[in-house]
Amino acid sequence: MFKILLIEDDGTLLHAIKERLEQWSYHTHGITDFNKVMEEFTEQKPHLVVIDIQLPKYDGFHWCRLIRNHSNVPIIFLSSRDHPTDIVMSMQLGADDFIQKPFHFDVLIAKIQAILRRVYNYSVEPLQLKTWRGATIDLERNMVSSEHGEVELTRNEIFILKVLLENKNKIVTRDYLINELWNDKRFVSDNTLTVNVNRLRKKLDEVYLGQYIETKFGQGYQAIEGVTS
Repeated sequence: MFKILLIEDDGTLLHAIKERLEQWSYHTHGITDFNKVMEEFTEQKPHLVVIDIQLPKYDGFHWCRLIRNHSNVPIIFLSSRDHPTDIVMSMQLGADDFIQKPFHFDVLIAKIQAILRRVYNYSVEPLQLKTWRGATIDLERNMVSSEHGEVELTRNEIFILKVLLENKNKIVTRDYLINELWNDKRFVSDNTLTVNVNRLRKKLDEVYLGQYIETKFGQGYQAIEGVTS
């Protein structure tokens, strides 16, 4: 059974989310002491975290940073704020999705199911390692290793890279990536994918691979293998 940690200070909303998730047989745990968020995260070992931005004492961005220092667990942000910088910030911190309040519970459930299906299906894939331009891509550990070093990717970043590598030298459309990552593109800003790809490329630059993820304007992205015309 998947365990979901809820970091939400609105008691009414927290109860409603817990109720809906438990109807889908998810085990949920809601934070009640916001001085012990990391202690409860460590104790619960959740498969996914749903976190509000506006929280007592420290905001959701603070807790996301701390969680990301220890774990690549999927994170979904909730927020009543609609400023684009909040969405960009959440993606840059490694969140997997951003849902604006008020939201329909069916949308939240669909996004949680899509992320859990994508992330935890990795464990049943027979091949966990891929090679690309002399580098090793570890899909289980979310690591890219080469003679120039090693970088760790988020779940979204490793998924994007995996899809691109399965289609080397072919253009993967933006619509396809958005649908695969977030299940329904109607609920995702087009800029969200751009942020994720740019972050992936920046990390790959550390091991001299970023230049081989090419943007095909108006179409999508392409992972280059070998010499192309």
